[in-house]
Amino acid sequence: MKRPTITDIAKEAGVSKGAVSYALNGRPGVSEATRRRITEIARELGWAPSSTARALSGGRTGALGLVLDRHLEAFVPALLDGFAGELLLQAAPGREAALAIYRRWRAERKVDGVLLTEPGYAAELVRIGLPAVVLGGPGGVPGTPSVLVDDVTGAAEALAYLAALGHRHVVRIAGAAVFADPAARRRAFTTAATGLAHPDTVHPEPSADAVRRVLATRPRPTALLCDTDDLAVAALAAARELGLAVPKDLSVVSWDDTPLCRLVRPALTAIRRPLAELGTLAASVLHDVLAGERTGDVYTSRPRLITRGSTAPANA
Repeated sequence: MKRPTITDIAKEAGVSKGAVSYALNGRPGVSEATRRRITEIARELGWAPSSTARALSGGRTGALGLVLDRHLEAFVPALLDGFAGELLLQAAPGREAALAIYRRWRAERKVDGVLLTEPGYAAELVRIGLPAVVLGGPGGVPGTPSVLVDDVTGAAEALAYLAALGHRHVVRIAGAAVFADPAARRRAFTTAATGLAHPDTVHPEPSADAVRRVLATRPRPTALLCDTDDLAVAALAAARELGLAVPKDLSVVSWDDTPLCRLVRPALTAIRRPLAELGTLAASVLHDVLAGERTGDVYTSRPRLITRGSTAPANA
């Protein structure tokens, strides 16, 4: 008989897999009524935690792996806040070093599976037989499920907010965002920007000089949506050097809400992605993979916009 999974529980309860994971792991994020209902459904379905399944199957370490590079430093605390279990972390300076770690982990049976931050590694992990889940997409990776963040919803909320403030010339400053698919973000911005007079996307190197060139164009944009907090901070610096006041002359929004967004002045309005839930859900999906379940791509709950001092009505 098929072992029930959190997917079955979520379907029966009419909630997301993330909500089921929160409820069954005793974490905040769901109401007590929802937690009781999910727990009761799990009991009725005969669900057992993945740790129990691993113990019964034998030959498992009980640990998952995560290879980090320097771009992930600001995101690791939030990601790990949603992780319950043993996680082996190791830093790698580049692609070959990361692949060497995965191969060694597989050969030495150090981990049962890995959380992937780079989907380009998935094909090699399938080849060597190391189960994996991709954090943040792009989705549709052969042999490897992804846990995705809904960038369409995040972009739509940010641009709707800017439009309500009177901004019609909004430029997206594209960059190498963590846990995000560049193509998905491009589509998300294009979809959300429908109705704006002058939406545009530029792909500069992440520096104040590059953003300065964007702000020197005519007509000058009244608002910027920056893919990363580094680009948003560069926008603040470039605006200051050009004599533009933020937010009086220019509004700036970051597509990442890292601690840096709260430290700069003015503090940055930002799209807060549910990174703790991303970690929780990715681990749950990976445990389903290890239990032999057929799994597909899943989404976290929707991002939300956190408004701070870097945005204001357009200066007509």
